[in-house]
Amino acid sequence: MTLYVVASLLGRGKQLERLSDGLTLLALAYGLAPLLGVRLLPLASLLCIALLVLGVLHKYWAIRVAIDAQLFAHLAASRDLAADTLAVDRALYELNLKPQAADSRAWPARSQAALTLLRRQAVCLGLQLSLALATLLTLPLKG
Repeated sequence: MTLYVVASLLGRGKQLERLSDGLTLLALAYGLAPLLGVRLLPLASLLCIALLVLGVLHKYWAIRVAIDAQLFAHLAASRDLAADTLAVDRALYELNLKPQAADSRAWPARSQAALTLLRRQAVCLGLQLSLALATLLTLPLKG
C-alpha cells in the first residue's frame, strides 16, 4: 500500500507542472513583448529570464517525478515485487538511466528519494510564484 500512496503523491506533480508551465509561458510572452514594440524595464527582464530558467528546471524535476509516479504505480500492483524491482532496475540500467544494474536500497529509501524529487519540483514552483509576484510588483503603475 505504501508504494501506491507514494505513486499517488507523485501523481500530484502533474498539477504542479501545469501551473509552472503557465507561469513559464507568461514569462516567455512577457519577455517577447519588445518584439511588439513594448519597452521592458531591465529588472523585469531579468526576473523573466529567472522565471524561464526556473521553468526549465521545474520541467526537469516534473519529468523525473512523472517517470517515478508511473513506476511506483506499476510496482504497487506487482504480484512479485522482488522480481519486478530487479526488472525495473535492470531496464533503467540498460537505458543508461541508472549507474548500476542492482540497487540495494529498500523501498522505504526509494520512496523517500522519489518524494524528494517531488519536493524539489514544489520548491521550483514556489520560487517561480515568488518571482512572478516580484515581476508584477516591478511593473510601472499608470496613474
